[in-house]
Amino acid sequence: MAFNRKQRLRDNIEAIRTAFLLDREQRTPTARERLLLERYCGFGGLKSILNPARELTDAVHWAKSDLELFAPTVELHRLLRENTKDETEYKRYMDAMKQSVLTAFYTPPEITGTIADVLHEHGIRPDRVLEPSAGVGAFVDAVLENRPDADIMAFEKDLMTGKILKHLHPGQKVRVQGFEKIEKPFMNHFDLAVSNIPFGDVAVFDPEFSGSKDPARHSAARTIHNYFFLKSLDAVREGGIVAFITSQGVLDAPTNAPIREYMMNHANLVGVARLPNNLFTEYAGTEVASDLVVLQKQSEKRKLTPDEQRFVSSSEIGNGIYLNDYHRDFKHAIHTTVSHEKGLYGQSALVLHYDGGPERIAERLRGILANAFAARLDTERYTQYLRPLHIP
Repeated sequence: MAFNRKQRLRDNIEAIRTAFLLDREQRTPTARERLLLERYCGFGGLKSILNPARELTDAVHWAKSDLELFAPTVELHRLLRENTKDETEYKRYMDAMKQSVLTAFYTPPEITGTIADVLHEHGIRPDRVLEPSAGVGAFVDAVLENRPDADIMAFEKDLMTGKILKHLHPGQKVRVQGFEKIEKPFMNHFDLAVSNIPFGDVAVFDPEFSGSKDPARHSAARTIHNYFFLKSLDAVREGGIVAFITSQGVLDAPTNAPIREYMMNHANLVGVARLPNNLFTEYAGTEVASDLVVLQKQSEKRKLTPDEQRFVSSSEIGNGIYLNDYHRDFKHAIHTTVSHEKGLYGQSALVLHYDGGPERIAERLRGILANAFAARLDTERYTQYLRPLHIP
């Protein structure tokens, strides 16, 4: 199924309309309304919503290829203005949407379901779950499918996405704010942290990191994806699991070697899978280079395994392209073709494609994870530090 921009935008508008209605009527959604809310996919791949769209004459500023989105974009702006109390609140929603245009690429449910299923099949049945960048809750739904009584804390910074997330999961701890707002009592607390985390050179304000004497922690707050890894390792308890989809730069960038070394000094490497660039094409109409990284917390480690040493290191393979040494043999990379292409900013990039869509990608991912978990997951360590849910 090809990415249909107009249909995605219409789905978003109907989800937003439904969320505002539920706010006004102060009630939970009906089954039909839940379906409308679940179709919300953020605005990744829909950058035309940032074009002027208040009056018909604004259409002259639009590219011909985007004109089919002009009318629904006008409707979107009108809907926001009618449901916000003033121009300041309207701009807050628009600023949040502007940020999401470049970063909101929702994970296909086939992938979130596979990750949750493999965790469950290997004995990871968490009571306390952290989702630090939840979107509308794809990972939340996947975890609850296997563990309906799990206690989940989900963060979502985007105002509109957070509103929809709260309506879809009224029984969970949904926090419409940045993950950096998590409090100290929730450190060493969760059994599992799972997410498709944000990425980019976006700094995070967290005094515990910016004031740290540890160079890796100090630098992590400068880039949001590095911060999410290290902060989440703080948040899970001993033996707990961190499973994140993240930008390939976390593993490949030579400048991230201190971050990777910190991760390996505070956690065991359970598994890594390099995901194909076309994984998000059907859901966001774009290609994104990403990895799935699964860690198991072990605060004090004496030495690294050979695979963990490879994970820390990356090397240039030509044309200025760096590749994590763990991926040098491509055994854990899901691909049918590999090519050298230009990236978003004109730089050379290694691009992986996989034929068959999210279902076949999920099948391949299941095999990689099952082998990795069987070989490296320490279930005894996971259960050793497990606490009953009623203990705060």
